[in-house]
Amino acid sequence: MSETAKINIQGQETELPLVVGTENEVGIDISKLRGSTGAVTLDFGYKNTGATTSGITYLDGEKGILRHRGYSIEELADKAEFLEIAYLLIHGELPTKQEYAEWDNEIRRHTLVNGDIQNIFDAWPTGSHPMGQLIAMISSLSSFYPESLDPNAGQEARMRTITRLLAKMPTICAMISKNRIGHPLIYPQNSLTYVENYLNMTFKHVTEDYELDPILVRAMNKLMILHADHEQNCSASTVRLVGSSHANLYASVSAGVAALWGPLHGGANQKVIEMLEAIQADGGDAQKYIDKAKDKNDPFRLMGFGHRVYKNFDPRAKIIKKSADEVLEKLGVNDPTLEIAKKLEQAALSDPYFIERKLFPNVDFYSGIIYRAMGFPVEMFTVLFALGRLPGWIAQWKEMMEDKHPIGRPRQIYTGPVSRDFVAMDKRS
Repeated sequence: MSETAKINIQGQETELPLVVGTENEVGIDISKLRGSTGAVTLDFGYKNTGATTSGITYLDGEKGILRHRGYSIEELADKAEFLEIAYLLIHGELPTKQEYAEWDNEIRRHTLVNGDIQNIFDAWPTGSHPMGQLIAMISSLSSFYPESLDPNAGQEARMRTITRLLAKMPTICAMISKNRIGHPLIYPQNSLTYVENYLNMTFKHVTEDYELDPILVRAMNKLMILHADHEQNCSASTVRLVGSSHANLYASVSAGVAALWGPLHGGANQKVIEMLEAIQADGGDAQKYIDKAKDKNDPFRLMGFGHRVYKNFDPRAKIIKKSADEVLEKLGVNDPTLEIAKKLEQAALSDPYFIERKLFPNVDFYSGIIYRAMGFPVEMFTVLFALGRLPGWIAQWKEMMEDKHPIGRPRQIYTGPVSRDFVAMDKRS
């Protein structure tokens, strides 16, 4: 393979070096393109632009491959605990038994949040969206821990900030749930695992015992692993871009949460449930909406089918489908919207129209169904996504800081008015 690519711009030929990744991905290094030619590349949505090199996650959308640090998502979801994946993403290797025990213990020691955080919750109006609360709460941690403001304070200080954020995230997410319904808070129990602790703080009531169901714990653990990182997506890129200014970790991650909030990103599983509810409200005829989706003149589109990156199938969807079946069977949920979901799923997996276009159910389709069956309100779905994605955001931020990336500053092609003179107000017609 040639080690350079040649580009001819207005008669001037320039050679650009090729960069080949460990999985033989090929990129063209254009970092000196503007300096040598005066031209920039234009790539709306950065669909063909690599903004960084990274050793965290490998994704091949055509082949349906997702690996973290070389480990397949299938193995990780089947065999690992969520905190193991967090350690892998952040530190680069799976922990030994002793390393995991120390990591787990350190996180358990930091699960409590400052009592003054409740005062922030009390100031919000009733009905505030959980994602808006989560953005503010994560950002506020930089005020409670001002030493985190210096991202160059050293490895020990950086890891302390990382540990605090990982530890306090489930507590904050559970506080959002409890405040939403006006119930007293449930404090973290350090005898529980990371996932168990979150479920206990969310669903336990102070007036009664709460029994953790191992099937639900396993499903939640799997969902969080499947969301842990997904390469340079919108929110991860946002964390990197904000962090490139040397903003602290809390500010950078809160920016990632804001990016995740959109319905085209983390809000997709909420849109799935809203679609199912709309079909139910219209009489529950799933076939009617399957036909509408196949009608090119109908604006209706099925939410939770197909994927921006995966052109064949979403490997995470295959994994979580099994968990969805286990959860629904265990809970015996009698929900008409879930029956509609099953009909839509069956159609997508058997109808030639969907098969030919590779419009298979994705992870958002199944995660929304599981969350609804477990009793989470739809407004909390994206919060749950953020809880799972946190290790990936941290790993992306940490890698960028360690690699000493420059501040992000994309270019543009200007399309506005050319130079013109200012006209005083009294002379404008």
